[in-house]
Amino acid sequence: MSTEIKVPVLPESVADATVATWHVSVGDKVTRDQNLVDIETDKVVLEVVAQHDGVITEITQEEGATVLGDQVIGLLGDADAAPASEDAPKEDSSTEESAATKSEDAPAAQSAPASEGKEVDIKVPVLPESVADATIATWHVQAGDAVTRDQNLVDIETDKVVLEVVAQEDGIMGEIIHGEGDTVLGEQVIGSVKAGGAPAAPAKKADAAAPAASESNDSSDVLTPSVRRLIAEKGLDAAKIKGTGKNGRVTKEDVDTFLKAPAPAAKAAPAAAPAAAMGDRTQKRVPMTRLRKTIAKRLLEAKNSTAMLTTFNEVNMEPIMSLRKQYQEVFEKRHGIRLGFMSFYVKAVTEALKRFPDVNASIDGDDIVYHNYFDISIAVSTPRGLVTPVLKDCDKLSVAEIEKGIRELALKGRDGKLTLDDMTGGNFTITNGGVFGSLLSTPIINLPQSSILGMHKIQDRPMAVNGKVEILPMMYLALSYDHRIIDGKESVGFLVTIKELLEDPTRLLLDV
Repeated sequence: MSTEIKVPVLPESVADATVATWHVSVGDKVTRDQNLVDIETDKVVLEVVAQHDGVITEITQEEGATVLGDQVIGLLGDADAAPASEDAPKEDSSTEESAATKSEDAPAAQSAPASEGKEVDIKVPVLPESVADATIATWHVQAGDAVTRDQNLVDIETDKVVLEVVAQEDGIMGEIIHGEGDTVLGEQVIGSVKAGGAPAAPAKKADAAAPAASESNDSSDVLTPSVRRLIAEKGLDAAKIKGTGKNGRVTKEDVDTFLKAPAPAAKAAPAAAPAAAMGDRTQKRVPMTRLRKTIAKRLLEAKNSTAMLTTFNEVNMEPIMSLRKQYQEVFEKRHGIRLGFMSFYVKAVTEALKRFPDVNASIDGDDIVYHNYFDISIAVSTPRGLVTPVLKDCDKLSVAEIEKGIRELALKGRDGKLTLDDMTGGNFTITNGGVFGSLLSTPIINLPQSSILGMHKIQDRPMAVNGKVEILPMMYLALSYDHRIIDGKESVGFLVTIKELLEDPTRLLLDV
């Protein structure tokens, strides 16, 4: 009797996994609780152990294959089945011939799997609980294109994140049911792949290059989720990374080695494309992304549902700039990150929120909700639109931890890797339009928060100091707030507190 070897049940947030390493082969004897195979997800590596003593009779999913929870990946036979292979010479010659025939046919069966010609559905991944539907952002293939296992076929965009749908096996891209811009639901079929058609593509290459091509495919196409994510975060080309893993596969260490290696000399720039004819008047109409539509909806809602006012002040940035210049080098050596202005802004805002609880509160129906924690949203501009990931527990973070947290959120936003947890919560928002050169603006409240602080460009201006005119680096502050909960006294006092803390950073240390 055979026992199925199955993929463990995957966590709710994990759609699929990858067969990382088989520690046994077909015909190997195994003992109970022996680790048979490692299954890698985006989060963890799961071990699948033998349920009892026996012999591995079949492996259906090889290393690098993408699998689902509870999927059968092999068979474990009884221990009594092991001696059968040892007694094979004593068997009837017809049996030997039959076995030989099967053995000869085995390679053919492997090269032409049972699934060849079968259409495999391309489905939308399971959507998070808070996401009702999604939009097809980009198809990376067209009908008739050859695809390989784990190749990204289509990007599915939700209000929060972008999901990638990869090919389950080699084949030919079939019908695309839903095109770019269509609204789809979780697990909805959006296309199909005809299995078994893709491997013929390498035959076009020269025979001499065939082994090299095979190695390249193994190393670049069969990537574990963690390696794929790392390559995407760094913006690398997997084909350029030399793999040192089994069968030439790329590992995390290979990616790190590639990043540390000196960059090759830049190739000569290609010939410039012919310029468009002068005087051409063209226009292009593209649909708004789901993120952009969500942002537009929320901004309009904030304008229409709040009694929003904005108050202004200005800050002399000379003390902070001098402090930063004095300690920047030693700070970077100590903590491994540059000392910026945002950490000072966050520290000052956190202290001001402690002193003015109304600014840290929100309205829920007819109730005012006061928060005793300090989760601050940091507005980040991304290619997909403005996002506001949350830096949590700012009152417990050091200056270095704040700088590292902001940098991590900014990189995630740039690469489209922000998670729902990164975007959830937030009692107050800081937006820094000064990085783009904005001298003054009136930011819009990020609901359900009741206020938002706008930081602007640091500009040299003449100021009267002790009866003398001095040129000082000045910056405007703009606090937009909901007048239903925050009065002028609180709004002005909040801004003045931030001004005092930034103009005299020692106050942050002494809590005065």
